[in-house]
Amino acid sequence: MDMCYSRIVSTGSYLPHHEVSNMELTQFSAARIPLIKEKTGIGSRRHAGKDEAASDLALRAAQVCLESNGFPALDLDAIILATSTPDRIMPASATTVQAKLGAANAFAFDTNSVCSGAVYAIDLADAMIKSGKCKNVLVIASDVYSRILNPKDFATYPYFGDGAGAVLLERCEHEQTGIIHSILRTDGSGSEVIHVPAGGSRMPGWCVETTDKFYFRMNGRQVYNFAVKEGSSVIIECIEGAGYTREDIGCVIAHQANLNVLEEIAEKIGITFDRFFVNLQKYGNTAGASVVIALDEAIRSGKAKKGDLVVLVAFGGGLSWGAILARL
Repeated sequence: MDMCYSRIVSTGSYLPHHEVSNMELTQFSAARIPLIKEKTGIGSRRHAGKDEAASDLALRAAQVCLESNGFPALDLDAIILATSTPDRIMPASATTVQAKLGAANAFAFDTNSVCSGAVYAIDLADAMIKSGKCKNVLVIASDVYSRILNPKDFATYPYFGDGAGAVLLERCEHEQTGIIHSILRTDGSGSEVIHVPAGGSRMPGWCVETTDKFYFRMNGRQVYNFAVKEGSSVIIECIEGAGYTREDIGCVIAHQANLNVLEEIAEKIGITFDRFFVNLQKYGNTAGASVVIALDEAIRSGKAKKGDLVVLVAFGGGLSWGAILARL
């Protein structure tokens, strides 16, 4: 079989309608509110409605993605949903999306790499296409962190938002079009840095006496240092591994966790910050969905244009991180 590659055909995103500004976080003292923007650059975030779960957001993003290219859902070969906040422990939330989308010919499954979810899922979709298994794959990333955050925890609650993004990958024959190079990394020794203690087989719900064990926990300082160090190194490794230089990069689409992190990464890798796309000020950290939401908005705004070399980079729980070099 001739070698094939995958290219990005279309993108889509969906953000819940309920916007929550920093000033609306009245459970925290007025003196602390300015620290949110100062520490992260975040001014507001979106929260899912009471009747919206991860699959609902994912479905809306998927519909936008397919409709923007006129791609029939029945023609999909596979659907990968990256989420660390699934509707339920089982079945995979991707199956709900598959049914509601009308993608009866596609197999569907979930992946969980926390905030690196979209990058991991795109890399997996690329491999499935290159292997000949699929002609196309719809990758969706959707997270609803407002459901797993302690509203009284200033270290986590103000910094996350809900949202979903989608990318349609399709087989192509040109090596320097679409996904060119990718790198994935994991350091399981840091698995406790970002975690939710209860809700799985190690600590099932029936044996937990307090609800706080169902809340998301994060060591902010460790995460910050990890993101700057590994985020910057994997970008350079990905670019140089493909035989390009940082001057060739048109746009960097990074995980939208913290403005200060992104500025430090830009300085360390020597790519001017005006080539980074940033939307975290509007949405906060949308976890695994942030990279694909940002990619969709970068393309629609003209920040990332057809023919551009772009880097997608993410870092999160696991600890996990990765980067993808692609030509739009």
